[in-house]
Amino acid sequence: MSVTPVQGHVVVAPDKFKGTLTAAEAAARLAAGIHRVAPGVEVRQLPVADGGEGTLDAALAAGFTRIPAKVSGPTGLPVDAAFALRGDLAVIELAQAAGLARLPGGRTAPLAAGTYGVGRLIGRAIGAGARRIVLGLGGSASTDGGAGLVQALGVGLYDEDGAELPPGGAALRRLHRLEPGSLADTLSGVEITVACDVDNPLLGPRGATAVYAPQKGAEGVELALLEAGLTHWADVVRETTGREVRDAPGAGAAGGVGFAALALLGATMRPGIELLLDLLGFDEAVRGARLVVTGEGCLDEQTLHGKAPAGVAAAATRAGVPVAAVAGRVDLPESAWRRAGFIAAYALGDLAEQPGDSLTRAAELAERAGERLAGELLARA
Repeated sequence: MSVTPVQGHVVVAPDKFKGTLTAAEAAARLAAGIHRVAPGVEVRQLPVADGGEGTLDAALAAGFTRIPAKVSGPTGLPVDAAFALRGDLAVIELAQAAGLARLPGGRTAPLAAGTYGVGRLIGRAIGAGARRIVLGLGGSASTDGGAGLVQALGVGLYDEDGAELPPGGAALRRLHRLEPGSLADTLSGVEITVACDVDNPLLGPRGATAVYAPQKGAEGVELALLEAGLTHWADVVRETTGREVRDAPGAGAAGGVGFAALALLGATMRPGIELLLDLLGFDEAVRGARLVVTGEGCLDEQTLHGKAPAGVAAAATRAGVPVAAVAGRVDLPESAWRRAGFIAAYALGDLAEQPGDSLTRAAELAERAGERLAGELLARA
């Protein structure tokens, strides 16, 4: 017996459920649940990311090609990383080379961790023909201000004795001379856009060190050393290039990589989810849809400040399509998530039989959430 298609498709566009499901896994499970209840509805899966971890996977799910690359990890040991390529457009996820997950044994190295491998990924992408690069920031293990990244692209950083500066944010205090080297030639004809969902400056109480370095293992005197290093780094960059961007929104992103991207790579910065939705073709996917479903691990106050589900909701609302959310937990009151544009919100925890099921049985519960929302939202033909 054939099933008559229902007019208007559904777009399933979740971010990752951190620690339990990748964005692609969440999309597949939600789609399976929807199909079980509404088999006549076309479901288009479009896993998303906000520029942080998961950005590479989102690009690959959208049809980009995975290009493997062995580069230096945050502590200098080699790691198997990758970037995504489609035509002359490359998508690079900083966390692939310099993320917390790349720390050997999970041991943090707050003073010495660097971003050299990220610069190598950019260089590899340019070598593969990329002329437009999207650099997703997030999940960084380093507070080196992007110094390692630009060293990998040909910039010379030297101490007072003329020796090359070693990796890490603490070493920046000893920086005496910055030589642009081959950077301009390397980046000639290349446009870099940074996908970033934070607006922190480089320095101060809202800066890279104060806000994010403790998450990377820094404490006490280490925080003072890193702040001093980033301050000196910004001073030398200004003296050498004439550019003053330490207070620019996003300069403090990813341990100060945002600063180096703006000051030395000539990059532009866009909110991560907006950039990724454009890159993934969200507007085209949502055209003619009857419902969009998005989600993440926890729907909370952070969601409302630039995280992926809020960006999806805003884009869907502009297109005149209702949007529902599915999350492991929903910590927002109904009034708040409705103001954000959601017509419904489903928590995996509410579908669980035992505490902790939303973590250990997330895939199964995501399917059940798909079934429930299909029954409640798609039955209203």
